[in-house]
Amino acid sequence: MRLLRFLAYSIIASSSALVAAEPLTIERIFSSPSIYGTTVRNVQMAPDGSRVTFLAGKESDAQQLDLWEFDLSSGEQRLLFDSNRLNATEEVLSNEEKARRERLRLRGNGIVSYSWAGSSEQLLFPLGGDAYLYNLAEDETTRLLNTPEFETDIKVSPKGNYISFIRQQNLYIKHIATGEETQITHDGGGVIRNGMAEFVAQEEMARMTGYWWSPDETQIAFTRTDDTQVATALRNEIYADRVDTIEQKYPWAGTANVEIELAVFTLMGAKTQWIDLGEDKDIYLARVNWQKPGLLSYQWQNRAQTRVELRQYDVAADDEHILIVEAHPAWVNLDADIRFINGGEQFIWASERDGYKHLYLYRGNGELIRQITSGEWIVDGLEAVDVDADTLYFSGRKDTVLERHLYRTGLLEATPIERVSQRSGMHSVSFSSDGSRYLDTFSSVDTLPQLSLHSQTGERLLWINENAVGDNHPMAPYWNDLVSPTFGTTIADDGETVLHYRLFEPVNLDTSKQYPALVFLYGGPGSQQVTNSFSSLFLNYMAQQGFAVITIDNRGSAARGMDFETAIHLRTGDVEIRDQIKAVEVLRATGWVDPNRVGVFGYSYGGYMTLMAMFTASDYFAAGAAGGSVSDWRLYDTHYTERYMGHPETNAAGYDASSVLPYAENLVGDLFIYHGMADDNVLFTNSTQVYRKLQEAMIPFWSMDYPGEKHGMRDARTRTHQYRMIERFFKQSLAN
Repeated sequence: MRLLRFLAYSIIASSSALVAAEPLTIERIFSSPSIYGTTVRNVQMAPDGSRVTFLAGKESDAQQLDLWEFDLSSGEQRLLFDSNRLNATEEVLSNEEKARRERLRLRGNGIVSYSWAGSSEQLLFPLGGDAYLYNLAEDETTRLLNTPEFETDIKVSPKGNYISFIRQQNLYIKHIATGEETQITHDGGGVIRNGMAEFVAQEEMARMTGYWWSPDETQIAFTRTDDTQVATALRNEIYADRVDTIEQKYPWAGTANVEIELAVFTLMGAKTQWIDLGEDKDIYLARVNWQKPGLLSYQWQNRAQTRVELRQYDVAADDEHILIVEAHPAWVNLDADIRFINGGEQFIWASERDGYKHLYLYRGNGELIRQITSGEWIVDGLEAVDVDADTLYFSGRKDTVLERHLYRTGLLEATPIERVSQRSGMHSVSFSSDGSRYLDTFSSVDTLPQLSLHSQTGERLLWINENAVGDNHPMAPYWNDLVSPTFGTTIADDGETVLHYRLFEPVNLDTSKQYPALVFLYGGPGSQQVTNSFSSLFLNYMAQQGFAVITIDNRGSAARGMDFETAIHLRTGDVEIRDQIKAVEVLRATGWVDPNRVGVFGYSYGGYMTLMAMFTASDYFAAGAAGGSVSDWRLYDTHYTERYMGHPETNAAGYDASSVLPYAENLVGDLFIYHGMADDNVLFTNSTQVYRKLQEAMIPFWSMDYPGEKHGMRDARTRTHQYRMIERFFKQSLAN
């Protein structure tokens, strides 16, 4: 249940005079052209560093994506490839691809993904289950796959000589120059899947693939999963004009997972070697990485998620051993920050063993050289390593938990940590292949997402997408009426823990009056809502409608270290709600918020939190709008749920106490529930069980269910309707 963001970031004011103000509407937030100006996705730098490519929506339809380029030598930006050339609007997706895109959180159509084909001369476009190779110099497109089957997870090999893909649950490769196709696995079908990431790997581990090329293209590691023991969820996907009965393999908490195997296929000789994962088959395969050709590493995780082992497998010797063990009595978080350097003779590893995520340098055999970073703050991610300069670049929160910055420090020799990024706010960076430059996607409370190119020292070399707001910017008519939030802190009920909040005051605040207020929350693990980045336009819109809107990051959420996160271990919906009550106390302390007119709303984990708040804290919350909510953790999947709650058999009391169902009859205020009727992540059953509980208790409530919508609620019209309903609900429920 990774954090879902339904509303984009807002935008900055510029020094130019803006056009006359217009009232912001929910319809305008979601319509085309995008109110946020030019927003880009899937930003990549060409292997030779000559250009930056990205996806952007059409002006006529923000959901149809084209490929654009920014030439770094000329400074010119142009449309590189129009998705209409591939008849992209006519793409028909397989059920497997629909599910995969849902896990990837991919919205839109057209060119939704692309990759460089081994050089800076060719690009690969997967589309409609087939693959196209685009030659930039000749402006020609070659169709590499043209089959009745729908191929998924299409990749280009590291040197660009092959494409690889999954067809009918088997792994294939195809030589681009000769067209020769090789089928690597043959038993895929039914419950057997080769080279494919299982449901919980995609949804909860951020592992979206089940196969990995070696750097020299001589070998491929791949998984084989057997779904035989996984429970089947027989559910109805309700659409406007039909009902589809779906049999989905869904591993509810406490039930069986897939049985997984790992193998290496060597192209020369067509030899497959199976790796011994151990006697315990009830495990997770979290990560797979090639240390160097012939030497594979993988991360093994036990079912309880209290132990992760980094294991190394020598293909030629058919031998393996454990390099590193990470253990924690609550759980071990997964990350993707392993980096092999110096030909695999050394590697960098991330660990939370001292309570905060930091970076460590190891020899290739697992011997610790030194801890690179330390302190009561977290590293977000390893960004780049310059071995020749003995320098490592990472993103983190050394200065403040509210901002993410780029830093650098010594690799082998300890040197003071130096901040590279210069502007206050949230930075997401991506380095060039040679590490000499980086792309920086930046935003703050005063700045929409901008994309720029920087040197290693942080100097901005040029804008890729400044997205400044002038008279012609789509946001220009609305800018002057936007409300800028303020930040603050309060103390949790333990008397020690600092909680950060963000507050939008109602427009034209008159402190002699009493205003309604909203608590917007997510509150779940792995998320952070309160940052120096521009927030949801809907929150701003509600402030313009006369509401105060506050968000607080409760214990259990991200970026504060293991003690802060593990406060929810074995019992959710308790400490989080106590921290959300602190947000209400902040509102009450202003003197201008009406304590009897405070609402709460959120989606996904935020929907769960909303139900808990309404059912267990009626003294603080008068109305709530809950979307896509879990109602009982026994109805959610193994990997996410058991990480925080343990196994239902060993923590039955915790599961009972963390379910919203036992408290439903305590509802006092107004409640609005909404859910997608084709949701394959948080199944619709979660909401129907709440419906029935409230109906049995004869307690009235409001509901709105969306035909055909999955957990992501992708359709712009659906999202417009959703937020219009939320607005109307709160205006009626919290009226004077």
